[in-house]
Amino acid sequence: MTDFPTNRKPVVVGLGEVLWDLLPGGKELGGAAANFAYHAQTLGAEAWLISRVGNDPLGCEILERLRAMQLPTDGVTIDLSTPTGTAAIEVSAEGQPKFNIRDHVAWDHILATESARATVAGADAVCFGSLAQRHETSRAAIRSLVASTRPGALRIFDVNLRQAFFSLEVLETSLRLANVLKINDEELPVLATLFGLRGGVTEQLAELAGRFDLLMVALTCGAQGSLFYSRGCYSEVKGLPIRVADTIGAGDSFTAMLTMGLLAGWDLDRINRCANEVAAYVVSQPGATPKLPAHLRPKEIFSSHPPA
Repeated sequence: MTDFPTNRKPVVVGLGEVLWDLLPGGKELGGAAANFAYHAQTLGAEAWLISRVGNDPLGCEILERLRAMQLPTDGVTIDLSTPTGTAAIEVSAEGQPKFNIRDHVAWDHILATESARATVAGADAVCFGSLAQRHETSRAAIRSLVASTRPGALRIFDVNLRQAFFSLEVLETSLRLANVLKINDEELPVLATLFGLRGGVTEQLAELAGRFDLLMVALTCGAQGSLFYSRGCYSEVKGLPIRVADTIGAGDSFTAMLTMGLLAGWDLDRINRCANEVAAYVVSQPGATPKLPAHLRPKEIFSSHPPA
């Protein structure tokens, strides 16, 4: 992987849930927004997390863990009345997780503070999902913050259909706010049904892009690889053979690499290939936030031209 061609680190924001994944082997930091921010930071971004934790030991531990990961905690507010989020996870023999996500927790009450608005206003990319919009308070805050981004920023909607925590309205509004969509092969059929998408997979990606004026749609297909669509062009990359520890966080790491590649101006094939490499490594390790090896991280990020 070569150096990114810009003269500063891009500012990238993960907007949404942070929680503890309660795995059979113990608890690990999780939540799509936190995972995304961590991997973007590892790949060279100035990464921020906007979320909320409870005023409890688990919340204090999250803040300590984020600092140890060199992620700023300024955007993580503390809720005095609801607990820190958790997700009990069972992992199958094939490494596939089954989530039981606790409801009515701190990240259901994310706030669009002035500090958060200032962070997203200066961001080159913001990533948000559907899960963190399951309750009205966070839903309103996330939409307001995404709408506060500058016109040239990437607004990545990473669909995250968990349990029954989504609706047609959340998906449609999010797609209209976004300019990039990342989705997996289990989520695409749900959207196809809800939005009446026609044809096969390639036609459905193109229809989503056209209907919601998206710069790009990225479809991940697990071990089968991934398919990108952008402005009439496709990129398909086969999955890498890998011994699976678990798949937790793989999609978030994929989205982080996708974001960095788009900001760097890479072509679709290069972004696709590098995102697959990063996600494959995460799949090979337990938990959502393993440290990426040096060969997957550019030595000098954004060294000659700023993001467009």
